[in-house]
Formats: sequence, C-alpha cells, structure tokens
Amino acid sequence: MDKYFVYVLISKKDGKLYVGCSKNPTSRLEAHNSGSVASTQRRKPFVLIHTEIFEKKADAFNRERFLKSLWGARTKNKIRETYLKNNMLEF
Repeated sequence: MDKYFVYVLISKKDGKLYVGCSKNPTSRLEAHNSGSVASTQRRKPFVLIHTEIFEKKADAFNRERFLKSLWGARTKNKIRETYLKNNMLEF
C-alpha cells in the first residue's frame, strides 16, 4: 500500500516555510533544490525539517491544506521554532 507524506521545507535563503505532499519527500526535496519546482525556484536551497505519514491520499492532502491555511500557521511556526532550536540556527 502506498504511503503519502506531508512535508515541510525551510528555505536557507529567507527562512520561510514551504508545505507539500508527495509519495517520496526526499526526491521532492531534490526537485525543489534543483530549481525544477517553479513556485520555489527563487528561494532555494531548502532543508527538509518535518514529515508526516498518511495511509490515505485524501488525509495527506487535507493535512497539507490545513498547514497552508491561516489556522495552520501556528503549527508551522512551532515546527520551524523546534527545528531552529534543535539545530541552533536563526534566520
């Protein structure tokens, strides 16, 4: 059975987050960093900072939609803060 991942990337250039959904977040990160994803071309390079696994595609896309919403901003900010704290980085 396929697994679906919701992933969060942080731009090393500007510290902003990007949320996406994929069956393979590692290869998707490579696509973002190679510049082949138009929406993130100018913000590369990226680091994968968070993944969530889902059995159902619909559940993964609903989670992605939530994280991209205004209500999901708090959750995304906590993910960013935790990553930066654990990696002693600042933007």
